[in-house]
Amino acid sequence: MEAQVNKIFSEQWSERKGQNVPSAEALRLSNDAVKLHAVVLYADLSESTKLVDTKNDFFAAEVYKTYLHCSAKIIRSQSGEITSYDGDRIMAVFIGDRMNSRAAKAALQINDARLNIINPILKKNYQSSNYEVQHTIGIDSSDLFVARTGIRGSNDLVWVGRAANHAAKLGSLSNDYPTRITQEVYQKLSDDCKFTNGKPMWEQVTWNPMNRTIYRSTWHWSVS
Repeated sequence: MEAQVNKIFSEQWSERKGQNVPSAEALRLSNDAVKLHAVVLYADLSESTKLVDTKNDFFAAEVYKTYLHCSAKIIRSQSGEITSYDGDRIMAVFIGDRMNSRAAKAALQINDARLNIINPILKKNYQSSNYEVQHTIGIDSSDLFVARTGIRGSNDLVWVGRAANHAAKLGSLSNDYPTRITQEVYQKLSDDCKFTNGKPMWEQVTWNPMNRTIYRSTWHWSVS
């Protein structure tokens, strides 16, 4: 371990600009990195600790599976790349044309799937349960530094940059507003992702802990 730590801190980095979301196999375990500008989305199931502490294991697993399945299908439909599953949440990266709008639309569609697919079917199968799936989604954009970390036979990518951290933090806020995006994302949205029949879908607020302007929404976008 001492030898490897010394090597990591002393070895020069090999960097290149990325045109696509890299796979782990595209990077070496040495100090090798891809730099790209991207939008990061974190979709996070709310109160999962309470869920597993108070419900049967199979019920909690079904909630996890249905939420992550719908989120993944929608993210893929908007040409987002799923980069990780972390228990009750999913991380995705969007690059290229309309990446901000595609990420925002995916978030609103995940909210629609939660409201109009997951919860109604859950209620149909568990009529005596008062449980409802709640979630939060955070989206930010920035330059990212992507490297491979771990050991041989057990490794993954680490996403270094503001968007990865802030999107995750936005995804941990209260679920009274299921979707939150940063000002940088909002400013690049197409009009159809900002307004519906002339009505704004987003409310501007200040994210005090990070001293940033963000936009939050309770809207949903039909997946049908």
